[in-house]
Amino acid sequence: MKQRIFMYLFVFAALLVLFQYVNSKRIFEDLNNKLEVSKSEIETYKDSLSVLQNNFLEVSHFNLDRNEDAISYFEDDGYKIDELIPFIKDELYKLNEVKGEHPIVPYASSEGRKILINTVKMLNHKWVIADFSDGEFWGEILLAYEITEDRQLKFTLLESFLYPFD
Repeated sequence: MKQRIFMYLFVFAALLVLFQYVNSKRIFEDLNNKLEVSKSEIETYKDSLSVLQNNFLEVSHFNLDRNEDAISYFEDDGYKIDELIPFIKDELYKLNEVKGEHPIVPYASSEGRKILINTVKMLNHKWVIADFSDGEFWGEILLAYEITEDRQLKFTLLESFLYPFD
């Protein structure tokens, strides 16, 4: 009787060890598969990040914030660039509040609408590009700007275009 109990315990222990081995092997293989998938995803993300960083550098090439020569141009005149950029943009946006037709945009708005400048991008220490719309028509303008000796901001329209209406 004692021998049978030991034999049953031995068989039970052997089955338990076998079950644990198979279960552990399955879990281990599953974790390895997840690790491989994660490694391949990380490589994909690194490649995507590299492409995005290159695109960002390419797009931000014509940007006052990243143009050291343009920044030093203003700093040499005693301006603080982190205050000047918002000031110039705000002055352009203030032109949206003028009664009647927009003073810079050379196109008339459609009936009952007003042309507004929506987005402004400072290209360098001399040029600004902006898009405008009245809700139906839209286009872009290229402006030159200068700060006069009496510290007034002056905009000059260089070029403009209106997108074709479909």
